[in-house]
Amino acid sequence: MARIAYFRVSTRDQSIESQRAAMGGNFDKEFSDNGVSGTVVAMERPGFKACADYLREGDTLNVFAVDRLGRDSIDVQTTVRDLRAKGVIVDVHGLGPIVGDAGELILALLAQVAQMERNRIVARTDAGRELAKQTLAATGRTHRGKASLGRPVQHDAEAIAAWSWEQGSIQKTAAHFGVSEATVSRARRAFPQG
Repeated sequence: MARIAYFRVSTRDQSIESQRAAMGGNFDKEFSDNGVSGTVVAMERPGFKACADYLREGDTLNVFAVDRLGRDSIDVQTTVRDLRAKGVIVDVHGLGPIVGDAGELILALLAQVAQMERNRIVARTDAGRELAKQTLAATGRTHRGKASLGRPVQHDAEAIAAWSWEQGSIQKTAAHFGVSEATVSRARRAFPQG
């Protein structure tokens, strides 16, 4: 009867460490998915698939929250039901083991909340993107003051260096191109005066 942990974070710049610390560690084995959305079906995530294959009857699967199992209500409930049918105890940090009808009801509710939150994130992102498009079309800048919807347009380092050498001033060049003085200095090093 092993204590197994499963961690998931949606983006690569997030860390599972806060989940591990909150749950106290000391697990017999750990599995994780880093940079994998909860909208991906649990059994299609490499870390969770390996975890599910490893689990045996009597093992306890520890997760930080229901939304770490996924953000699709039906998938979460099916996943937990399948694990329980295999004899695995699913223990959600702060909630405890999912047992009996009451546990199933609480799981269903929390899984639905996780899915609803995911839908709200998507709606907020879509609304922000639409506002940015409209503002960009009307003013030439997004509502956050950016000149484009994607990553900032990269300036031509060679053009910056040439203009800087001609003008003889890093400060004037930075102001002219709307870049930092460090960017001008890097451009000058990349394209020395010739």
